[in-house]
Amino acid sequence: MNTSVIGSQNYKAPVEAPFIQEMAEITHHMWSLGWDELNGGNISYLLDEDEVVKYINNKNPLRTIPLTFPVTELAGKYFIVTGSGKYFRNVIKDPEANLGVLRVSDNGESVEILWGLRDGAVPTSELASHFMSHMERLKADPSHRIVLHTHATNVIAMTFTHDLDELKFTKTLWQMCTECLVVFPDGIGVIPWMVPGSNEIGRATAGKMKDYRVVVWPHHGIFVTGATMDATFGLVETIEKAAIVYNLIGGREMKQKITDQELTELAKAFKVTPREKILIL
Repeated sequence: MNTSVIGSQNYKAPVEAPFIQEMAEITHHMWSLGWDELNGGNISYLLDEDEVVKYINNKNPLRTIPLTFPVTELAGKYFIVTGSGKYFRNVIKDPEANLGVLRVSDNGESVEILWGLRDGAVPTSELASHFMSHMERLKADPSHRIVLHTHATNVIAMTFTHDLDELKFTKTLWQMCTECLVVFPDGIGVIPWMVPGSNEIGRATAGKMKDYRVVVWPHHGIFVTGATMDATFGLVETIEKAAIVYNLIGGREMKQKITDQELTELAKAFKVTPREKILIL
């Protein structure tokens, strides 16, 4: 095991940190699925200080980057994030150039880079959407840790052909695969098309995150949150699978489908509560 000594503290090599390895593995997997072309997609992962300091010196930040929006509710919190303009396919071979571990300043007005984002790189351009979503999801679920944005191909395609009413969008996905209602009984939020990377889209997304773990950006992609990387990625997989089925059906007549009554029986069997106003009995 590689270690380095900074002052009196022994640090394990940062690349051995489980959270860095998780980010490298999941970004490579998402790229291999075709969801994150070029520099598309971004992830932020809320970390505990105790897990960070085993691998990274938190006493001497490499540099400080001011934020264009205050995040006082996240003051002092640690994150690992993907870098702006970075390709997911490159993370696994050079994590330090493509990822960054950062701490939100005590006043919530800047971030301190502790590791990574080499050669002057900066955090994802969607940092506003990520931080605002983290703040809302932490209020709803104290175990929340992950915000993941990806260009899931079939979800994007579905936004061109399906009504963007979020209740109708959710119901269609529930009807495509039996497991969907069980995996996301709280449904899918949908915002209007907006310019990405802005504080405005961050606020719109965060507004939906008060009630949803998933928000669709029409013609762009999907924002998904969760307590673990596996759970969050699994949520995207499930939604994308349902969207694939929907797109395979296309405009053809469906001879049969999962009925509202059957969806209700499914919810009772798995002890989940479907979002209101979707099922009609």
